Formats: sequence, structure tokens, C-alpha cells
Amino acid sequence: MLSFFAIVIGVVSLRYAIPHVPFPTPIPNFRLRHPWLIAHAITASIALLIGPWQFFSGFRARHMTVHRWFGRVYCIAVTAAWLTSLPIAAHAQFGAVSSAGFLTLGLFWITSTAFGYFTIRQGQVTRHREWMIRSYALTAAAITLRIYLPIATLSGIQIPVAYPAIAWLCWIPNLLFAEYIIRKTRGNTLIAAQA
Repeated sequence: MLSFFAIVIGVVSLRYAIPHVPFPTPIPNFRLRHPWLIAHAITASIALLIGPWQFFSGFRARHMTVHRWFGRVYCIAVTAAWLTSLPIAAHAQFGAVSSAGFLTLGLFWITSTAFGYFTIRQGQVTRHREWMIRSYALTAAAITLRIYLPIATLSGIQIPVAYPAIAWLCWIPNLLFAEYIIRKTRGNTLIAAQA
């Protein structure tokens, strides 16, 4: 299911690569920080589309070289997406709470990705996998953001009220779920080692 949403959101967001963007997002940043928004949408889409392949163990086992190259592209895409997000997040809709949510997301995103990169450079495969789970959970904020916005609208919650909360809710539950998966995997590994 995650892969399906990643493909849909990633491909749809790549429309920003087209010179005359169809159905542009109706937010001030599209007009006021147009180049930043386009660059962010494209690079974040690349990270979103590449990420799921990295977690398919069969694909990884058969195509380790591709896995490594995808990992490099993912890290570059996340870095570029984070850098281009800074001026957008700093001027997020509906004020300081929204901006703080997106800026904090960005900080956790680039940090977890950096740890993922440097741990694999040190040969720490398990720690690398855990950090990349966290990183992709934060990349998937692009998905949960687009799920929560229509839910808020359909629930009758006005966007100026919902948006500041969604700026935090689009990534905190994702990160908590990633931690649950990591701890569950650690527990299963420990049980298997003791058996």
C-alpha cells in the first residue's frame, strides 16, 4: 500500500517539472517562491519514488549494485529536497506553528538520512537499515499530508485551523510507526538469535 501511494504521489508531483504546471497547488509559495517549490517537488518526488525499492529484500539481494546506486540517488534527492524546502517551510501557510512543523520535519529528515548514509559507510548494516526506515517514514510525510488535508476538509475543519496541526501530524505518527517497526524487528532478531 505504501508503495502504491508513493508511486501515485511521486508521479503526480512530478508535474512540477512541466513548464506550465497543470493543477498547481493553490498556496502563496507557488507564486512567491516558485523556483524553490518546483525544485522541492521534483527532488522530493525522486526520493519518494526510489525509497520503496530499497526495502524489498529480494530486489536488494539480487541487485545490490542497483540498491547502492538508488541509495546514493535517494540521499542526494533528500538533501536537495531538504535544502529547497527551507524557504518554503519558513513561509508556510497559516503562520509560525506550520513553519515550525515543517522545519522540524526537515531537520529530522536530513539528520536520519545522514545517519543512514554514514552508518553504511562504516559497515553498520543493521543501524543503516534502521536509520533509512526513519528517513523514508519522514519522506512519506508527503503522502500523509495529502491524506490528512482532504480528511480535514471532509470533516468540516477549516484549513486555517487544520493546516498547522497537519504540519506536525503528517510526520510524527510516521516516525513513531517507524520506531515501532524497528523495535519489533530488533525483538524478532533477538528471539531468532536465542533459538
